Amino acid sequence: MTSSPAHLPTGTYRLQLQPAFGFADAAAAVPYIASLGVSHLHLSPVLQAVPGSTHGYDVVDHSRVSADLGGEDGLRALAGSAAAHGLGIVLDIVPNHMAVPAPESLNRPLWQTLREGPDSPYARWFDIDWSRHDGRVLLPVLGGPVEEVADELIVDGDVLRYHEHEFPLRAGTDKLALDELLAAQHFELAHWRRADSELNYRRFFTITGLIALRQEDEEVFAATHATILRLVDEGLVQGLRIDHPDGLADPRAYLARLRAAAPNAWIVVEKILAADERLPADWACDGTTGYDALRRVDNLFVDAEGAEPLRALHREQTGVREGFDYLVQEAKAEVLAGGLATEFARLRRTLDRLEPVAGAGDIGRALPPLLAAFPTYRPYPGGGPGSIAAMAQALTGVPGQVSEAAREIAELALADGEFGTRFGQVAAALAAKGVEDRAFYRWYSLSSLNEVGGAPDSIGLDIAGFHDACARMSPTTMTTLSTHDTKRSEDVRARLAVLAEVPEDWAERVHTWNDWSRPHRSEFRFGPDGYDTYLLWQTLVGAWPLSADRAVDYLRKAMREAARATTWTDPNPDYEAASEAFVRAVLADEELTADIAQFVTDLDRPARAVSLGAKLVQLTMPGVPDVYQGGELALYTLVDPDNRAPVDFGREHGPLDALKFRVTGAALRLRREHPDWFTGSYTPLLARGKEAQHAIAFVRGDEAITVATLLPAGLAAKGGWGGALLPLPPGRWIDALTGNPYSGQARLRHILEDLPVALLTRG
Repeated sequence: MTSSPAHLPTGTYRLQLQPAFGFADAAAAVPYIASLGVSHLHLSPVLQAVPGSTHGYDVVDHSRVSADLGGEDGLRALAGSAAAHGLGIVLDIVPNHMAVPAPESLNRPLWQTLREGPDSPYARWFDIDWSRHDGRVLLPVLGGPVEEVADELIVDGDVLRYHEHEFPLRAGTDKLALDELLAAQHFELAHWRRADSELNYRRFFTITGLIALRQEDEEVFAATHATILRLVDEGLVQGLRIDHPDGLADPRAYLARLRAAAPNAWIVVEKILAADERLPADWACDGTTGYDALRRVDNLFVDAEGAEPLRALHREQTGVREGFDYLVQEAKAEVLAGGLATEFARLRRTLDRLEPVAGAGDIGRALPPLLAAFPTYRPYPGGGPGSIAAMAQALTGVPGQVSEAAREIAELALADGEFGTRFGQVAAALAAKGVEDRAFYRWYSLSSLNEVGGAPDSIGLDIAGFHDACARMSPTTMTTLSTHDTKRSEDVRARLAVLAEVPEDWAERVHTWNDWSRPHRSEFRFGPDGYDTYLLWQTLVGAWPLSADRAVDYLRKAMREAARATTWTDPNPDYEAASEAFVRAVLADEELTADIAQFVTDLDRPARAVSLGAKLVQLTMPGVPDVYQGGELALYTLVDPDNRAPVDFGREHGPLDALKFRVTGAALRLRREHPDWFTGSYTPLLARGKEAQHAIAFVRGDEAITVATLLPAGLAAKGGWGGALLPLPPGRWIDALTGNPYSGQARLRHILEDLPVALLTRG
């Protein structure tokens, strides 16, 4: 079920709210945002989160709008300002989880559950395995075993305190000796290291501070959505972005319930689709949040001929001989045995309660490889051909000696029931943590392709492939180039994309910079190794210029995610300190930084063409375009928290800023003035001539034509467009970006003489 076009945004602008940028700040930015031509503000979560939260995904109270952001009065004032400028509101909502905050009393449903145990009316809210730990909730928050930190536990009336934490005590237990008091509660305090192996509540991925909700329960759905649905019913909110639906027990049923409660809202879901995967047809929503579009746009502007030289350079620099798929299997196996061990153990217990499958000895051996080989985020019980095909593909990756058991497990995973539900939830978490948060940091032949839902070893997409993909896209889905979760913003990726066109030049620079580092290696004998150094060189080029602090913070996070030399749970202080010193030495060396800056300057012209081309294509292809805050200007940010900082809307514009602003505004205003053009037909327009492969062009609704330059460095090396032509549909066409008129067999060198992109309309 999709929305009526009457309720469809023509373009959205994402604002990342936080205490430093609340509703009042957003209201002040409304005139500027409205001038871009969007139809809706797209707001990060607005319900009460942990105080000080910079993202809002750690909700503690669904009944009220965040006081940190300005409260409901502030949201209403923002909505009023937006409406006065012709803008609606789209809200990001978080159905999968709530925060386990410190102090824990901030989350009242959780607090009541900890006080009253499974008999609490709030116990049904949370996905807790009460069969574990003697029917108590394990809370791994202590700095050591209980006996080692006993002196730090303080009884204060009916509350037990531990530093910033506090826990509710059952009536009459506050006078007991500490060991008896702890044993009498509905929770068990534990060393934080027990979380990954012994936790008995489902988390958001491996984040112990986020406890999963049971949206399959109608009462839980009603309570956690009441405020949001009230705002929708009042007309204050017109659209909803659904965070991480694959964490839910039954995304299909959840969306059906949400659609019934908000029949006129535009609803998009953060569903991560694999390359050939499609959104389930029976989901009651209007599309995805756009990572599938991002992947296709990025690949369109990458030269496939650079793939093998880039892979060879990656092998040389990292020593990795295995392919990306091998690293994925390795990373998933590690995560199953480590960070997701408790989730896997619960899945295994669920399986053990069913009829024996192909012999008990094979069950334990078949389940991990089946999960690790699953190619999409998750299957859906009764989910149709897509889930069946994905499971069939997964079975081909299972060792032969356990294949019979794996086939029987697969049948259970595709059937209704608790096992199918939990298999899907574990598979989704494993995809996120094993692939995107581990394997992506171990394989970066071209790191610009290492984005959510991406396939880093699939380098380049031809024009025909892009047109075919667009022909299948819904006009109601969201498209995007940057989000609060992208590992590199759009212009970082655009600059890195050019490396595929100049792999020899890139390899030469890498070797030069490595030569600089060799005399310094004795100073940094603990690290970084070639693996991490090569990622650093790509990061510096992509995000240049960046401060030493930003570079250090990024590399530390990347190294911990990769979990090779250091990890989040077991950091290697010597390696991290040496790596930080190395980064700071690199950025303090004037000769080296001058060489990096010169290389970036050499990339600037083609990178600018890629930035503008990707932007215009995303804004005019099928779907509703979302502009991430600051994305109408040059945006050179890295993975969170770097990409979530407040935007300086008043900053001075550089060359790319001015061009992106012009392209973004022209496309968005055209969409808003003529929405029917962009919900109408999509028709490929094919260039002719020797260099025709350097142009992507398509017609929207027979009234607007997008033209963009592909592989601009290669085009320049060939001497330009030559006599290449673009046969335009009948009539006179005017470029909305330059005012230049064209008709008939127009020469590409004329259309793209002033800018590497053009947006033509009938005139």
